[in-house]
Amino acid sequence: MNRFLGIAVVSLMGVFASQQAQSAECGDVTIADMSSMSAEFLAAMDKFILNNGFGCNANLVAGDTVPGITSMIEKGQPDIIPEGAVDVVPALYKDGVDNGKIVAVSDPLSDAGNQGLWVPKYMVEKDAALASLAGVLQHPELFASPENPDHGAIYNGAPGWGATIITAQLYKANKMAEHKFDLIDPGSLAGLDSAISRAYERKEGIIAYYWSPTGLLGRYDMVKVDLGVQHDPSEWKRCTTNAECTDPKPNSWTASDNIKTLVAKPFLDQNAEVVEYLKKRQLSATAINKVLAWMNENQAKGKDAALHFLKENQGVWTTWLAPEVAEKVKAAL
Repeated sequence: MNRFLGIAVVSLMGVFASQQAQSAECGDVTIADMSSMSAEFLAAMDKFILNNGFGCNANLVAGDTVPGITSMIEKGQPDIIPEGAVDVVPALYKDGVDNGKIVAVSDPLSDAGNQGLWVPKYMVEKDAALASLAGVLQHPELFASPENPDHGAIYNGAPGWGATIITAQLYKANKMAEHKFDLIDPGSLAGLDSAISRAYERKEGIIAYYWSPTGLLGRYDMVKVDLGVQHDPSEWKRCTTNAECTDPKPNSWTASDNIKTLVAKPFLDQNAEVVEYLKKRQLSATAINKVLAWMNENQAKGKDAALHFLKENQGVWTTWLAPEVAEKVKAAL
């Protein structure tokens, strides 16, 4: 009896030691928690799966595209950027990849990403010309600036976003100031959301930078403005995405964004199993839009959305994980 008990104890100790080794191997992990709803959801889901499935000590750190990728290149932190819009910082991204500092491991949103300037559909229904930038620029009076009623307003993204640099460069390239349009800094994502929501609910005119998939564009029927030119990747890299470039030319966003999950090279080298999960973790536009709609309807944060998704879609996310890891995640829900 004692002999068998001893064997059982040794066996259990071996399992415990293996679990400890896995936890120690993963250790502390930092995940970028960016301000978009989809990025917030992905970060929260990754944190839950890493902590409960892989035994990591994962924590979220605030950071948007430009500061997040810059920090990953210069400091090796954060370890993971779940949703990196790399097209908005092409030179920075290429530098990080070429120098072996960062690695793109997956396309987390598949066909979902789409950025640009947007106007409410009810404006386009009244005047089809407002679906184009040329048409918008002829009517500053329809987009009254809160700071200058005699001018129109173009609402930019929040400070720190790569898209904010792009919108500012396109503002200069298209000589919007000469058409009596002011470029408005909303101060934050909340400020931008508030400006769009307020205008839409009052059926007022507004043109603003935004992107999909987002709950806001799921709630409000908006039209992406045709900027009148094709996307020029050379000009995009040379000047459209470069805040210091003084002679930007008209350009446009790509039809679909290049969204990548990025990891710091040291993390990639030391966490093969976690990286394998990140490589498989991908959501279609339909799937992510359902998540964002649920977040809007329930005024939910990323953590709540992650738990909701994991509970309701086990047939999806279990395919991203080894069976034993998936069971640990299920047990934690």
